[in-house]
Amino acid sequence: MTQNYAAMIDHTLLKAETTKAQIEKICEEALKYEFASVCVNPTWVKNASELLTGSKVKVCTVIGFPLGATTPQVKAFETTNAIENGAGEIDMVINIGALKDANYDLVLEDIKAVVTAANGTLVKVIIEASLLTDEEKVKACELSVQAGADFVKTSTGFSTGGATAEDIALMRKTVGPEIGVKASGGVRSLEDMQQMVEAGATRIGASSGVAIMNGLISDSNY
Repeated sequence: MTQNYAAMIDHTLLKAETTKAQIEKICEEALKYEFASVCVNPTWVKNASELLTGSKVKVCTVIGFPLGATTPQVKAFETTNAIENGAGEIDMVINIGALKDANYDLVLEDIKAVVTAANGTLVKVIIEASLLTDEEKVKACELSVQAGADFVKTSTGFSTGGATAEDIALMRKTVGPEIGVKASGGVRSLEDMQQMVEAGATRIGASSGVAIMNGLISDSNY
C-alpha cells in the first residue's frame, strides 16, 4: 500500500535555514523512494534539478511564499526564473488579503499571471485554508479553476494551521474530479496520509515522507 503512496508525495524542505547538504539529502531520499517531487525554495531549484537529472522525480518550488503578498508581476517573474532553473512544478500562494477583501479580480489576475508564466508547467495554488472561512475557501478554489491552475493546495505550512480532512473534502467538492487537491502541513504519518487521500487529496506535501513510507510517525510540524 505504501508503495502506491510514494508517487503522491512532494518531499518538502522549505525552512529558511536549509543548507546545501540538506538539499542533497532530500534529493537522495526522493530518488530512493521515488517521490513525486522535492519541494524546495527557489534558491535551491538549480541544485536540486542537477541532482535529479535523468530521474522521474520533479523539482517543485514555491512562489510568493509564504505570505502571498507580492504583486502578480513579481510572482510571474519568480515563476519564469524558477522554470529556467529547472522547476517542473510551481506552488504559488494566493493574495490572501485580496481574497478577504473580496477583491476577486486581483486574486484572479494574481493566479493567472503565474499560470501564464508557467506556460504549461503544472501550477498548484496555495489558498492558506487556516486563514479563510469556508466561503472564502470555496471562492479561492473557484478562482483557481477559472485561472487555469492544475491543483489547489491547503497550506504553506508556515501559518496558523495545516491540512485537515474537512478542508480537503470541501476543496475536492468545489473543484470537481478533474483538478488536483494537495494536502500540505501536518501530514506526519501513513494514517494521516490515508485520511487525506480518502477525503480527496491526490498529492501530499510533507517533510515526513520517509517516516510515512516506513510506517512511522514524524515529529515534524510540516
